[in-house]
This record gives sequence, structure tokens and C-alpha cells, in this order.
Amino acid sequence: MNPSDLRYTKDHEWIRVDGDRGQVGITAYAQQQLGDVVFIELPEVGTSVSQGDQFGSIESVKAVSDLYAPVSGEVVEVNSGVVDQPESVNQDPYGSWLITLKLENPQEVSALLDAEGYGEITS
Repeated sequence: MNPSDLRYTKDHEWIRVDGDRGQVGITAYAQQQLGDVVFIELPEVGTSVSQGDQFGSIESVKAVSDLYAPVSGEVVEVNSGVVDQPESVNQDPYGSWLITLKLENPQEVSALLDAEGYGEITS
């Protein structure tokens, strides 16, 4: 079940928006497809990203996948906890956020999928 308070990309990232900030992570579907996550590479604080840009990568025992920014903004926080314990993404994909962005263009959020729309592409 996809949390209804999040917005989703077709590339299986989610964003939880709070004011002008958004926490970004990967979906339960993505972590299931990846299998056991063993390494996560994230950008440094201060990095600017545009919607759809690669901002990092996630490696599992099966594959390495790129991570894409759901919206444009500046990285204002990186979750060092998931870098140190990448398996936490498998245990709690919606609690294990990766980065926090300061939104550059909040209107971009409305172009993302809602929980129902995302559910349709993963079923």
C-alpha cells in the first residue's frame, strides 16, 4: 500500500512535501524489485538538482539503479543513517528517506503521481 500523503515518480521515488522542503526516498515496490540493498550513494548538501536528474545511486545484490530527483531544488539534508545502514531501506522504505530538498519550483509536485496513480503503474 502506497501512503496517500506522498507523491510518486514513474521511476519509483517518492517525495513527502512539508512547506518548501521535500524528503525523497524510494518506494516499497522499488526496494522489492532491487532485493537486499547493500550500498547507497547520495549527493553532498548544497548540490542543486533539476526534476528528473540523477542525484545518486542505490546498489543491491541484484543490480545498481540510479536515483532521480522528483522535483528541482537544493539538497539541504542527506540521511547519513541510510548510507551507514542501507538495509534500512528494505525494512522501512517510507521511513528511510534519502535526501531533503529545498523546493525550487513547488508547482512541479502537482505533476507527480498520487498514490492511486502510482499503484496503477506497479500493479
